[in-house]
Amino acid sequence: MMALTQDLLLFLCILSSARALYKQWIPDTNFENATNWDKGAVPCGSDQVVFPAQNKVAVYVGATHTLSGMILPMDGEFILASRAGFSVRNGPDPACGAGVTTQFKDQNSLKWFDPALWNAAASADDLHKGSYLFFVHEESVPCRQDDVMFRDASSFRVDISANGNSVPVKSVSVLGQTFSNDFDFSQYVASSLGKLQFHGSSVLRVEGSACNDPTGCLCGNSANHDKICVNVECPQPDCKKPLRPAGHCCEVCGAIVTIQFSASFNLQSYRQHLQDRFLSLPKYKSLQAALSKVSKTHRLLGVLAYETTHEIQMAVLDQNAGPGSEALAEGLAREVVKDASAHGSELGIDSAEFEASSGAGSSDTSSALAGNVAGGVLGTLVVLTFIVLMVVLFRKGKLSVPHLHFLRRWRKDGEIGEVSGPIDHGFDNPMFEKNTLPDVPGLYGEESLNTITLTQSGVHFINPVYDETDFTA
Repeated sequence: MMALTQDLLLFLCILSSARALYKQWIPDTNFENATNWDKGAVPCGSDQVVFPAQNKVAVYVGATHTLSGMILPMDGEFILASRAGFSVRNGPDPACGAGVTTQFKDQNSLKWFDPALWNAAASADDLHKGSYLFFVHEESVPCRQDDVMFRDASSFRVDISANGNSVPVKSVSVLGQTFSNDFDFSQYVASSLGKLQFHGSSVLRVEGSACNDPTGCLCGNSANHDKICVNVECPQPDCKKPLRPAGHCCEVCGAIVTIQFSASFNLQSYRQHLQDRFLSLPKYKSLQAALSKVSKTHRLLGVLAYETTHEIQMAVLDQNAGPGSEALAEGLAREVVKDASAHGSELGIDSAEFEASSGAGSSDTSSALAGNVAGGVLGTLVVLTFIVLMVVLFRKGKLSVPHLHFLRRWRKDGEIGEVSGPIDHGFDNPMFEKNTLPDVPGLYGEESLNTITLTQSGVHFINPVYDETDFTA
């Protein structure tokens, strides 16, 4: 029983970690990183080191360095590893040469919402091994359910300015310490070191909540789409019909697979299924596939939004750019749709379709059908509008249509025609004879009828009992 419990716990841990994604910040402010210096080299014994006065930075030092001199900023900090430090040398270092004055680069321009500054992986171990995942631009930046990692032996400076007051994530790891609740992390950010590492108009919040939906969760970065895309330089696509996947900043050449899923669908399991069945094949080694849950707004006749649903999007791109590079991506898309059709019930997939930048797509027929339906609906609306207009004109007396006497009852009471016009006698009742009134002269005869007059205001008649008295019925 104990062994079974341990196996179950191990399985749950593996499942939980499989649902987590790790996003690692790439830049650092390490002293030993040559790219952090304007001369492109780590300072040596003959060099003069300058940190600009207004440059707020926390620099990680992993070794001992000998320098000819150093100018420090007004606000900064050195994080010294074990046995790391500085010494000053009098005179030039023969191994270094004459020496130069080298300056530490400004790190204030590095933005949290720059997709190029992050690596993504399915586990912390994959981050160390360099097994990175490909995502659309919005998901290349940490999502609200992601674990954010800054390398252990390093420091950094990042601008967290968002369109909102805060930027939520699941957890943050800094200098080997992991923060999984916002109280502890806010205390770290408020420290002198935390203020040098995190800055900007928004606050990084640690919510500690993972994605508990097996079908996947929305990233949550759509509100900052503009901030993400301003950091992306899009190449000019070289294909017939460039595509733009949801959450991506650029038009691309490749293919997009759209999947409608059921409650039994599991995003991580399906990602592994695609990896094992297709992406691991040698012929597809140059392809990148980004799999994610996205929102789709449905519009009536393409205009009025009436419903928002979720679907799975698979964006397939070929790393080998150039004319015809989308052909391989289209081939994978066709295989994925075919596989979904054959094994959809097992995978929790209701339907799948694709579109390619070559102009091909599995939805061509359905799109034509949808166009025909839309055309039919529009035509019906036109006909109904015409009929309503004709009826309105007829009721107002603006239109006269022969042989349509049944429409006369739709007219208003004030629009009764002339008495001399045709009278609808209705139908004969067989229970009664037509001539039931006695032929009494002067009572029902022609003389009496001449005393009755119909006008627009009513029916007027002269009663012989009263002299010239007018009643209105």
